[in-house]
Order: sequence, then C-alpha cells, then structure tokens
Amino acid sequence: LPNVRQLALDAEATTHRLNMADVADTRFEVELQDSAGLLSKQAGSPYIRDRKMIDGSSKPRNDETEQQRGFALNLNPNLSPTQNPNRMESASTDDASSAPKNDRESKLAGGMKARGRYRSRSLSASSTDSYSSASYTDTSSDEEGVSPREKVQKNSKGFSEFCVKNISQAAFGRREIEIAEQEMPGIMALRKRAEQDKPLQGAKIVGCTHINAQTAVLIETLVALGASVRWAPCNIYSTQNEVAAAVAEADISVFAWKGESEDDFWWCIDRCVHSENWQPNIILDDGWDATHLMLKKYPAMFKMIKGIVEESVTGVHRLYQLSKSGKLTVPAINVNDSVTKTKFDNLYSCRESILDALKRSTDVMFGGKQVLVCGYGEVGKGCCSALKGMGAVVYVTEIDPICALQACMDGFRVVKINEVVLNIDILITATGNKNVVLREHMDKMKNSCIVCNMGHSNTEIDVQSLLTPDLAWEKVRSQVDHIIWPDGKRIVLLAEGRLVNLSCSSIPSFVVSITAAAQALALIELYNAPHGRYKSDVYLLPKKMDEYVASLHLPTFDAHLTELTDDQAKYMGLNKAGPFKPNYYRY
Repeated sequence: LPNVRQLALDAEATTHRLNMADVADTRFEVELQDSAGLLSKQAGSPYIRDRKMIDGSSKPRNDETEQQRGFALNLNPNLSPTQNPNRMESASTDDASSAPKNDRESKLAGGMKARGRYRSRSLSASSTDSYSSASYTDTSSDEEGVSPREKVQKNSKGFSEFCVKNISQAAFGRREIEIAEQEMPGIMALRKRAEQDKPLQGAKIVGCTHINAQTAVLIETLVALGASVRWAPCNIYSTQNEVAAAVAEADISVFAWKGESEDDFWWCIDRCVHSENWQPNIILDDGWDATHLMLKKYPAMFKMIKGIVEESVTGVHRLYQLSKSGKLTVPAINVNDSVTKTKFDNLYSCRESILDALKRSTDVMFGGKQVLVCGYGEVGKGCCSALKGMGAVVYVTEIDPICALQACMDGFRVVKINEVVLNIDILITATGNKNVVLREHMDKMKNSCIVCNMGHSNTEIDVQSLLTPDLAWEKVRSQVDHIIWPDGKRIVLLAEGRLVNLSCSSIPSFVVSITAAAQALALIELYNAPHGRYKSDVYLLPKKMDEYVASLHLPTFDAHLTELTDDQAKYMGLNKAGPFKPNYYRY
C-alpha cells in the first residue's frame, strides 16, 4: 500500500505551490490595475480576492463589496484612504490625516473616486496612459503639476530657445521620427532633391500645425532646405511630447506639449510670432490661429509677411472671408483644396484614422451600430465608407444638395439630426462649421452614445453647453469623458470635441507625406515668386505642383506612368510633361 503520510505531505506541498502561484497572479493583476501607483506592492501585502484573504484567512471585510465599489481587486481595509482607493469615498474630509498630502495625491484620489462610481470596460494600462495619441509620453512624479513654462531646459548642445514637456525624451522621439521617415517617401524625396539648392534660404517661417512624428519630418525638411522656423501646435491635445523634445534637441525652436491650457496655447503661438531679432516672412498655418494672432496683435509685423500657406477647411474659410472684406494684405495658398490634400489626406487618411481613434478610446464594436455622420465632404465620405465597411448602419446630415445626392447614391440615408438622435450609438461631426450638435440634441441621446469631431475646430459640438451645474464630468481615460445627466444617463465625449483622429490616435504617415510635400512646395512657391505674381488673394496650389507631389509617391507602389506620344498630346491639346487636367476638372 502507498505511504499515506507521504501522500498527505505531497498534497499539502502541491496546495502550497498553487497558493503561491495564486498570490503571484493576483499581485500581477493588481499592478496592472494600479495605474495611479498608489497600491502597495510589498511582498507581504495581504491582497484580498473574492472576499477571502490570499494568505488563507477568511476574515470578512467591514467595508462595501467589490460589486458596490466597482473594483475586481481590493486592498487590506486597514490601509489609509490614500493607499486604499475603496475607502476613498468614506474617508472623512475633516480628518487631516486622511486628506491627500498634495495636489498630485488629490488628483489621483479624485480619479479613484470616479472609478469607484464607474468602472470602464478596460482597466488595462492603455486605459489611463497617453498612448491614445499614438505617443508614449513619460510623466515622472517630479514633473506632475509643473508647467513647462516654469522650467528652464537646455538640450545637449546648450540650446534653450524652446519649451517642451521634457527634453530628456528626445531619444525616444527621434526613433519615432525615423520610423515616420520610412513611410513618408514623397517629402523625403523632395528633401533629397532640393537640399543642395536651398530654395528656402532666408525664409523665416512661423509654423502652427499638429506636432507629431510626421509633421516633425516636414519641419526638419524645411530646415534642410534653408529655412529658419519657430513652431507651435494648432491643437492642445495632439502634440507628441517626445517628438517635440526631439525637434528641440535638433536646435529648432518649438513651443508645444500635450494638454496645454488655452492660455498656454496662445502663449506658444505668441513665442513663435514675436521674439527678439525675429521677423517672420511666411506663415504655415493649420486652422488660422497663427495668422489670426499676428493680424490682431502684431499688424505691423503682418504687413511684412510674403505669404500664408493654409491647410485646413476652417482656416481656408476664414482666409476667404478676410479676402472678401478686403482685409487680406498678403497672398495665401489654399493647400486644403488641392487635389492631393483633398483626395488623399481628407478621404483616405480619415477613412483609416476614424476607426483607429474610436477603437483606441472606447473599445467599441462597429457591427450593427447606428452612426450619424454630420457632413458629407471628403472627410465625411471617408468616415462613412470606413464605418459602412465595418457593418455599421450609417446616416448622414448635409446642407448641400449635391453632397446629399452623393450620399444617397453611395447607400446612405440623408436625415436631419432630430430624426435619428434618439437611437444613434455614435455621432461624428465633419462639417467645419459651428454649433452643429447642440445641448438639445445631446439631451435626447441614449445612454453611452459616443460623440466626437473630425472637423478642425472644436466648435462643431457645443461643449460649452455641457459645462453646467446639473451635469457631472467623469474622466475615464485619456481623452475620454463621461458627461452624466441627473437621471444617470451619460454620453461619451472624446477629446472635448477637438479633432479626434489626432487627439485619440494617429494618422497614416504616407498620406501626411502627400500633404507635407504640398505644403513645402507651396512655401517654396510663395517665397521665391517674383513680385507681382501673386496679389493679396487666396490661390489654389498650381496643378503642376499637385501632379509633382503625386509623382513623388508613385515609386513606392512600383507604378509606371504611360507617356503620351506627340500625336496624342497634340490631339488632346496637352503638354507631354503636364499638367494633364484643367483646373476645373473634378477628380
């Protein structure tokens, strides 16, 4: 017969090993959920799981259950409130010993309290980090709550004319820029072809665009072509901190960090426009912010500008208004309506990035969801196409009968917002207008409806109307807020109504290469144009340049163009080298 005592000892040893594995697994799970860094990770910490002590005891807890608190794992209830997030709400505010010791602990405590009321669908690390903008942004405890404007930083060469979150992130940002360069063949080819000629020698460019790995490639291309630049962001959430640090490390004046306040936003642009021994002579804008500030605050400086290059719908609209009123005193090139920008960046880029942004920020499944897209321009077309392909039921709102007819022919039902607002799961604005989605619409939305913006400005969704005492705001992860009504209904607002595909994800580097090449050529054209070629008006990018931008990207696909014979060119009335289409041609 087998040794009974030995069998018992073996069974006890096996149980002990399983318990130890259980403890290890539990500690790993707690560390995953401990995004705030407040949970104790000491080896002797008696973690609680399923209302039983892992160390073997079964002493019942005195505080509320996990289901009531919304947490899957809980700590020793004897820990202090700042160590035990489950006791945060019951901690007395009058007890000085239980209050957070500083602003950072206060913010973290607030976040833990919010999650006590609601647990997001994913408590993985990606729920609370800054990867939502396709960016790793390290934030050490020493930096928390300290504005970059209050820091004195220098790069490795002693250069200090910049303001970024943390210059020590430059090495990581440089790797991201190098990765982007591999997917941006057009702008890199332009840099290589024109670097020797220095067509922008003497140009002093004020840039106000998104600051990410792709735009960093454009910035460094302009510098390689001879320009001096100063750069600020056009969006307070789209900056990649490590990329801004890498640009600053290259001795380029950049003033940008993710999560700027409105005051910071305008301060950064002002630092680019106005500085000692600096007179800009050309503007590269994305949304008219730099143009607006210079025009209003530095009108004498604005008169010295040789031209403006604008790439957004919003900015172009304002430039046309300025021109119509006779207040535009310099020429401007409208890159947004160039064929290469409209057809590739607005359509193909948005078609991919809208799905990425929604997935990263909300984990939503698209199949069967009812989606309303406001606006059926090129951006709206890209969004509708992508969502339809994923199995969503898509509705469209439009003011233009031609665009509305296009939507109908593409298989989308054209409606007014009030016809479908009660039932939709996702609402996306893509109009370039203001007050498209009002408080009255959001009052009617069903619980957990996702609301976001793909247009440039943050005015399409009336976010200001949500800042009222009767509504509660709950931040559930980076760029994701729940707006809670008194009856408990909530909507999911992404990026506070700002551009969602750049605030919550990234966009394909290849299409940015197309737009960046068009912007660079527009800058070269305006800077080198002889006096009198361009009057104080808004111009489209010359067709020849549009075709050149496209040709720079064809080798990537191993594409080979057919050449016209002399007889064919004569028959069509074309130059064999192009342009091949008249300006009125609609691609």
